Amino acid sequence: MLDVIIDTHVIRIGDRFALGLHRTLRIPDDGRTYPLPPGLGQFPLYKVLNYRNRVPPQWLEEAGAFISMYQREALWIGFHGAEWKPNAVKIAVGGINVISGEPFSNGLKADPQDYIVCPDQPWLDGINTGHSSIRQFVAMPLGRGYTVEASLTGTEKFGGIQLTVFEPKPGRFPDTPPIRSKTGPVRFAAPKVSTAPQSMGLGAGGQMKQKIYPDSYGIDVWDQDNYGRIAIHIANSAQFYDLTGIQPPPTPIDVKTYTEYGLPWFDLYAEFKEDVSPSKQLTGVKTIAEIDAQQGKTTVENESVEIQETQIRKLGTENSE
Repeated sequence: MLDVIIDTHVIRIGDRFALGLHRTLRIPDDGRTYPLPPGLGQFPLYKVLNYRNRVPPQWLEEAGAFISMYQREALWIGFHGAEWKPNAVKIAVGGINVISGEPFSNGLKADPQDYIVCPDQPWLDGINTGHSSIRQFVAMPLGRGYTVEASLTGTEKFGGIQLTVFEPKPGRFPDTPPIRSKTGPVRFAAPKVSTAPQSMGLGAGGQMKQKIYPDSYGIDVWDQDNYGRIAIHIANSAQFYDLTGIQPPPTPIDVKTYTEYGLPWFDLYAEFKEDVSPSKQLTGVKTIAEIDAQQGKTTVENESVEIQETQIRKLGTENSE
């Protein structure tokens, strides 16, 4: 089993792999496909066991970490791996695999591929619902039917995020790094702009341009008996204060204001890379906007925004492979 270390802003699994959870703009769910929104800072991470007498009992079953999010706030997951010795990573929200749409399971599956490889996958902003596109991770309270888990199972038992990281089999890659190792594309962060307790899950938000890369090594490369696992629970702002006595961070800037100020969006150059096929299950997930409409709710969050080409920064180059 790989060691799992929870730092202030980073979770490290094994010797080389790490991930961070990033605040970001929630994009509109208006039928358009948007470029990558910026990072607005990383979510601080808190160890469940440090608050064992206050957290919900079900959190202790798979202790892990927790973060604080506002209702309808979005996040993306950034990955850091070693090019000379990559890892396979399975990710679920509410017990649903975000790549395949199947219930989360221990092992890896090749057809359809239900995991990512880091590197080359630098980040993931949502669930796999389209060719070269995803639907954004957006926090919603459990028990109201908005989450991916509710849409596919009819229940909301788990919430949060679940990850399993697998090592490659011995001898498949070098045991020590080369003298020089390239770095992947950097998703620059924009400046932060400030503006009844229950646990949270993740629902499906707007559509974003993003590829999920196929495993170029093959499933036989991965040692499915050598892995590390963590659960990341999500508390709303009121629950977070009750648990920690710490005020949650201010809500992030809204997408309309951000764009009106001419701040950057991003596009990753990856035309040379293929894309994992969309999940039939996840393509059928009801989005937060669709559920709002069914309930007769109207929100300003899904009003379209116009992004000028001059605001979109290209990440990577043709030779970045």
